[in-house]
Amino acid sequence: MSNTFSFLMLPPQTAITRQWADRLARSVPDMNLVLAEDQEAAAAAIPSADAAFGTLPPELLAKAQRLRWLQAPQAAPPAGYYYPELVARAVTVTNFREIYNDHISAHILAFVLAFARGLHVFIPQQLRRVWAKPPEDQGVVPLPGSVALIVGLGGIGGETARLLSAFGVKVIAVDARRTDRPEHVAELHQPQDLDALLPRADFVILTVPHTPATEGLFDRTKFRLMKPTAFFINIGRGKTTRLDDLVAALEARHIAGAALDVYEQEPLPPGHPLWVMPNVLLTPHMAGYGPHLNDRRFQIIQDNCKAFAEGRPLRNIVDKTNWF
Repeated sequence: MSNTFSFLMLPPQTAITRQWADRLARSVPDMNLVLAEDQEAAAAAIPSADAAFGTLPPELLAKAQRLRWLQAPQAAPPAGYYYPELVARAVTVTNFREIYNDHISAHILAFVLAFARGLHVFIPQQLRRVWAKPPEDQGVVPLPGSVALIVGLGGIGGETARLLSAFGVKVIAVDARRTDRPEHVAELHQPQDLDALLPRADFVILTVPHTPATEGLFDRTKFRLMKPTAFFINIGRGKTTRLDDLVAALEARHIAGAALDVYEQEPLPPGHPLWVMPNVLLTPHMAGYGPHLNDRRFQIIQDNCKAFAEGRPLRNIVDKTNWF
């Protein structure tokens, strides 16, 4: 049996959110949907809202008298989304995790294959019109028998493990929550084991979100534990990695190379040394790009609206204290 409830879509609005609102109004008949075009409209509607979508600032939360569910507009909202008042309130927050698994895992695999076959060397040579071969026993990482350490074995990490295993890579992983070891993961460890695992890995792949526990996780100490032949890949969140320490590790040859899609500061400043380092691959925070994302976002919102109306469990509930 469904219950009527009020669902507030917080500003700003876009063509996509207006389209979602129209589809939701037709597909969830027991819902009173309010599409707030500005903060004034949101402030007028929030006291009677049972649920909301978007970013809810503290001044609106203070006016929320009935709010029980908030759908975040990202898989991992930026720092500040989970402020203390929101964490303390009895409001369930859900997010958009799992919608990027296929796109981001393919991006990670592209980085791994590029390093394994020396493309980080040959592409710059191509741009300079240089024909130069290394010795045939150098410059290649044989994937069968190599080890990839995935730090964060959520949906993206799990799909990455599946893809890597098809190339013969042994996957070991660290995760703060997961206790079941997937088929394609040889070993699953706790975060406190990370330092002991780093010296074993040929590829260290960071997929964790930015949380109080992961901010600055990879620093000079971590890079010094890696093998000098190992490659570092970060597609999680930029603030998990100290870029100055990464640059120092690359310059000192503590590691062989790095590939980044996320950065402490975005956009990466034009004068940053990472732009011109020969053993670095950079993409502009777009590893999640691909088709069907807005359809996937809408499906989560729609599923959760129907579940909320029927009193069923919601998808993608967040641990607000830990931001994910």
